[in-house]
Amino acid sequence: MEEENKSYGKSLFTPKNILIYVVVGAVIYAAVYFLFLSNKGSAPYQAPATQEVQEEITAENSITVAVGEENKSGESGTAVLVEEDGKTKVTVNLTGSPSGVPQPAHIHSGACPTPGAIAYPLTDVVDGVSETVLDVDLATLKAGLPLALNVHKSNEEIKTYVACGDLE
Repeated sequence: MEEENKSYGKSLFTPKNILIYVVVGAVIYAAVYFLFLSNKGSAPYQAPATQEVQEEITAENSITVAVGEENKSGESGTAVLVEEDGKTKVTVNLTGSPSGVPQPAHIHSGACPTPGAIAYPLTDVVDGVSETVLDVDLATLKAGLPLALNVHKSNEEIKTYVACGDLE
């Protein structure tokens, strides 16, 4: 009789029983997930494009312009022109720009350092950044080469160029 009393008081949470509970729980979770929660009919996994393919796409749909310092301004950077839906987004990023000063920017006919007339006005560069969407595609821009992206010191000093880069 003593042996029967010893087994009667054992806990359900012994290390052996806990392991069994964990395994049974994992099996039930996996079954529920695969039967009810998984995306049935979803497209199979597709690997992302390789870097070479991405570079080809970028080369066709964008132009990167090195924008160099003019008149010892200390301002330089890049401009990226990307075609999206038949329009061209122009993003200018300069370092060395004065804080809070709007600097007019344009795409001019001709080439640096003495570009010609304004072909496409851009949003002013403020704190080194400008973003403009032009209602023209890249093919039309390229057909108008030579072109130069030019940044002016300020509205008051519009004739002073601080940065310029040729579109190629």
